[in-house]
Amino acid sequence: MQLVDIGANLTHQSFRHDFDAVLERARTHGVEQLVVTGASAQGTRDALALALAHPRLLYATAGVHPHHASDFDAETESLLRGHHARPEVVAVGETGLDYHRNFSPREAQLFAFERQLQLAVECGKPLFLHQRDAHMDLLACMDNVRGRIGAAVVHCFTGEKDELFDYLDRDFHIGITGWICDERRGAHLRELVKSIPADRLMLETDAPYLLPRTVEPMPSHRRNEPMYLAHICAEVARDRGEDVAVTAANATATARRFFGLTD
Repeated sequence: MQLVDIGANLTHQSFRHDFDAVLERARTHGVEQLVVTGASAQGTRDALALALAHPRLLYATAGVHPHHASDFDAETESLLRGHHARPEVVAVGETGLDYHRNFSPREAQLFAFERQLQLAVECGKPLFLHQRDAHMDLLACMDNVRGRIGAAVVHCFTGEKDELFDYLDRDFHIGITGWICDERRGAHLRELVKSIPADRLMLETDAPYLLPRTVEPMPSHRRNEPMYLAHICAEVARDRGEDVAVTAANATATARRFFGLTD
């Protein structure tokens, strides 16, 4: 079984002490390639550095998460534009809107998102999107560039049925994480994943966040890592009524096509 983790925050400090071991455990559990999320100016630099150090295994995104939107300026935009020109950078983002926590003012979030959408228009690379409690505003921004951008994936989808179908109607891809394993918040996803076409579904851990609550044995440190993508895949396959090999093969083919990865 070959898997692609489309969203792993491997620049997080929790991975610094055992980074090589994390990658080896991922390989042992079938994870062949990983996309390292760039979510700030420095995070983008660090993600590219990891991709350069591990060619054909790690790839990077380049973007500014809505939490960091207040830091978005002309210098940041220039940095991102330069990174998007690199072949190791396979998507624009993580970008989008987050009205749940509003760590940056909404006006700043909208400005940073709209500028990054223009960068996606310029470079033609797919979008790696974040959305929380901002569905309609995100759709409005996306609709403004419809027909001028490439593919888009709603990373770590946690929404309801109407949101899912709004995305699918626009041909967006959907990223599913271990949130689906959370009986408190993610149980509704077990039914919704049945409605995602195989060529629109991708898998991710969002490590070190969102450790699947159904993992056994549960690690004492509670850190999520890419090795658990196989567990997420098995859960999604069960919910879709598929053999796990089918889910894995389809999700991997979709991810490689979406990001232009070399297998």
